[in-house]
Amino acid sequence: MRVHHEPIAEIDRYIANEKKYVLADKLPSYERYLRYIRMVHPVDTTTRILEIGTGTGWFPLLCKANGIPCRGLEISPQLIAVAMETGRQNGIDPDIHLGNIEDNDIGIETYDVIVASSVFEHVEHWREGLKKAYAALKPGGAFFFESTNKFCIRSAEYPLLFYGWMPDKMRYRFRIRKHGPDVMKLGIDFNQFRYPLLRQAFREVGFRRILDVVDLADPASLPGWKRSVVSLSRKNGLFKHLVLTFYTATSFVCVK
Repeated sequence: MRVHHEPIAEIDRYIANEKKYVLADKLPSYERYLRYIRMVHPVDTTTRILEIGTGTGWFPLLCKANGIPCRGLEISPQLIAVAMETGRQNGIDPDIHLGNIEDNDIGIETYDVIVASSVFEHVEHWREGLKKAYAALKPGGAFFFESTNKFCIRSAEYPLLFYGWMPDKMRYRFRIRKHGPDVMKLGIDFNQFRYPLLRQAFREVGFRRILDVVDLADPASLPGWKRSVVSLSRKNGLFKHLVLTFYTATSFVCVK
């Protein structure tokens, strides 16, 4: 996808929804990201992090507030403006640059950690983006990936039951009717992923260790029934496959 400098209605809708949150509201998500990453890689003030698709910028803002260097790459000038304003309100100057993962040079063996949450569903040529992310990681570096899961019952992309189950072209037509043609510029989910598809793609690009959301879960922090689901998933491969098929998102941490 290319950078669009004009206002995009879909981005306006996203910003209007996000304005109900303050930076402190994002702390649980920030801490979850770091908890997952720290299972495979230390994170401290010397760790070089890149976030692909910063959205409203809360992750690089919270990183900087905690002394952790984090560079951001964001395709939407509107979202960068929101991140900069949030930074001004909180006395933080975020390091966020305009561009997309498909075209931008993000370097070779440059980063210790790369974060890509709720972004690769919007990357039309996602396999090329994945190759670039892999190349930009240092050996032993960690890649945190979170995106759509095709067969979840209610997708975070659109509040309609079985939305992700639609064939791609049908889903595009549906969103264009709902939100207008601008949704295809920024905002459309080109991709509805599946755990087996992503696991294979991560393996093919070269990641040597691949942890999914069951592997990353901390049973001690979960309520009883969720703890039981994780425990059984770790013992029974077929049950794990069933759980991951319908889980709300695809979540992985991969090690180069």
